[in-house]
Amino acid sequence: MIESLKKNKKGIILMVISSVCACLGQLFWKLSGAENLVYLLIGFALYGMGALIMIYAYRFGKLSVLQPVLSLNYVLTILIAGLVLNEPITVTKVIGIIVVTAGVILIGGGDDI
Repeated sequence: MIESLKKNKKGIILMVISSVCACLGQLFWKLSGAENLVYLLIGFALYGMGALIMIYAYRFGKLSVLQPVLSLNYVLTILIAGLVLNEPITVTKVIGIIVVTAGVILIGGGDDI
């Protein structure tokens, strides 16, 4: 497992950065409303940057390892919604965060199986 994480390390890091960019882009879309065009443009720029980073990340790891890392989008979205938008983070959501994160770690480390 550790060997797989080491082998795909750069790709995994880039995919996490891609997820962060995509989630922040979506947050800016949400915050933009009808009157704030600047936030909308920032959101598109971040989301587009996330997509480009994702494409670049595929050069540094196996698709079967890197693609599941994008599931962190769901985890990050819940955390950002709770912190920035004051949405409730329920016990069910916490359990989901743990399950998704554990799955990403297990798949990211399962390259050699």
